[in-house]
Amino acid sequence: MRWAALFDDMELQFSAALQAASEEETASLYRSEQGRLALTARLAGQGNSDVTVRVAGGQDFVGRISHVGSEWLVMRSGARSVLIPLAAVQVVQGLSRAVGAAPTRVHARLGLASALRTLSRDRQSVSVYAGSADSRYDGVLDRIGRDFLELALVPTGEERRSTNVLGVLTMPFSAVSAVVTLV
Repeated sequence: MRWAALFDDMELQFSAALQAASEEETASLYRSEQGRLALTARLAGQGNSDVTVRVAGGQDFVGRISHVGSEWLVMRSGARSVLIPLAAVQVVQGLSRAVGAAPTRVHARLGLASALRTLSRDRQSVSVYAGSADSRYDGVLDRIGRDFLELALVPTGEERRSTNVLGVLTMPFSAVSAVVTLV
């Protein structure tokens, strides 16, 4: 009888040790998976949730994330779209626990310049934020280089015509906090 109790006790200890090892392995796997998670995947998983994105300079943009690229995200806020370089993001508030798919190879190759070229091609009126809310420039994107943009300053509501251009600004991408469409 004594031997049976001893073997039962050893079996319970072995079972408990296996359970603890399994739980530790699961926790370790979870931490490992979380360590490989990219911000772009977290942002892509937000779907219909409103989030607040604070950018360099302290401006907050509230809306739903509609697109995520390797270097940028686009938010819809009412009738306007906000293109935010990931390098300008300081804080994102309101993320759900959801995780989206990582950008495809095609999306991964579409950097900030590609997104800006789309706005430039469409000759869409934009506001470009560069740091603080006081550094907001309205106009039309004229030229998009590898690491800079040129913005033709045009009065709000006016189309880009040579007679309406008040000046042209050249700005490195690193200075851009957000580009807001003025639809």
